[in-house]
Amino acid sequence: MLLSTRAARCAALMAEPDELYPERIIYPRNTRTLPKIVVAGGTPIDEETCMMLRTLVFGSCACPPKAEWARTGLTLRPYGQNLAFGLRAPRNTTRGLITAVQAIMLKNFLFKCNIQDGRIGPDILLKPSYDRQVEVLCLAISEIIWRCAGGFVAHNQNSSCIASSNLDTKSVSVPKAIVALPQKIPYLQHSVQYFQDGLTETLHLFEFISIEDLQIFIKRYLYLDEGGPGAKLLLYSAVLSRGLVKVQSDLEDQKASILGGCPEEGPISVVVFMLTGRASPHLHNGVIHIGDENTYAVPQWGILVRSEVGLLVHEGDGQTNKVPGSRLKTPSLPIWVTLCHGHHGVLFNTNKELLRNYHAERRFEVQYFACGGSHAILTVDTRANESASGVESTSKESVDIAATPLEKLIRSKWQDAQIQWNGAPLIKEVVRFFWYEDNAPKSTESKCKPAVSFTRNILRGIASSIELKKIEEIYKESDTNFPEINDVRDASGKVRADGL
Repeated sequence: MLLSTRAARCAALMAEPDELYPERIIYPRNTRTLPKIVVAGGTPIDEETCMMLRTLVFGSCACPPKAEWARTGLTLRPYGQNLAFGLRAPRNTTRGLITAVQAIMLKNFLFKCNIQDGRIGPDILLKPSYDRQVEVLCLAISEIIWRCAGGFVAHNQNSSCIASSNLDTKSVSVPKAIVALPQKIPYLQHSVQYFQDGLTETLHLFEFISIEDLQIFIKRYLYLDEGGPGAKLLLYSAVLSRGLVKVQSDLEDQKASILGGCPEEGPISVVVFMLTGRASPHLHNGVIHIGDENTYAVPQWGILVRSEVGLLVHEGDGQTNKVPGSRLKTPSLPIWVTLCHGHHGVLFNTNKELLRNYHAERRFEVQYFACGGSHAILTVDTRANESASGVESTSKESVDIAATPLEKLIRSKWQDAQIQWNGAPLIKEVVRFFWYEDNAPKSTESKCKPAVSFTRNILRGIASSIELKKIEEIYKESDTNFPEINDVRDASGKVRADGL
């Protein structure tokens, strides 16, 4: 496949379709709303906990918190359709957290289904009904909160239920999960020391010592997570379940905060927190002591147990400090949260035995999904590694130079693998992207600005090498008539290169 075509597909994945064409999103009639039950009971949050929680998460309680956390929920996509397994989220600092929830949802969709559902193919499992969507979202939220509370003593869910019974009951603390839900009455007034955000000071805290009770409760009040500040409530619940003191210790800095100075799609420590239950900023295995003969060795706590859902990172060549250890790179299930040049996504395979069967890992398909609406299917072939001993190093370097960022990300797990992009070309989306950039209504310019600023230079360089005749053929063969195609033609009707 031509490098320009592969690069176009990779760039289109980062183009955030949900943000590029907001007015083209059609909400079908088969959407349903959750019943809204008034929140009752719980313990009102006290002043000390309220101020500590805001400071630990956002860095200060005297300043307004990040506004996107108050309006970003865990939004389901239309059920029974393509990408019905996915969540919809804008590109802001909540993206990392929502992507971690998405990965855990995929685990439940594919590998935690009922016995009668085990005979159903993955294509059907990834087009769930509305009831299945709600069930899996509740399971994912409950699992995250329960893990942060210390409910899973091992990464394997089946063995974790048995492990606690084999230990001395006096030495094992009972997990206590805490769910934070808002009410209307603020319990902390606006002052110089505290800036009201309309949510934190209204929280009621609910405690659970059983994951079954937690799941029932989450489902009852799921409407609060699906819309509005759902991401913020989940992060608050995870922090409170872990414990404010323990989370501060995980960050290894008494002045550090979870979201302080975070990148555009959120810090990687939030993703690690959702997957492992510890807000560690480190990705290596176990504990590493840093120091020399002149200073005390300081321990850096990484990933302590193998996770069910993994993490792959590619932030550019030379970023060795962000290389995940084997406990994240090789999880027990073939699902990974990915961080590729600042973009979060999910990479997954539908075969549960992929990482346990050497023959299954020779040639297989992986799917990439981002909560912005991007989706791609790629074929990974590792058989070339078996005869790679006679290959010259210069050829390997040329392959690596020609690789797209997503291909380099995949090769961080399967070194020197051959990767093939499947599906229809995305050249049409590239052309439509440039037209939309130049002709977007003023009311939507701010919405698509992040995606435009990220992909403008990349795609313009790609478009110069794409055969314009191929673009014309794609539009002639298309069943859909796009009126904007006329805006990239010259007077003779041919596609203009400068229109790209």
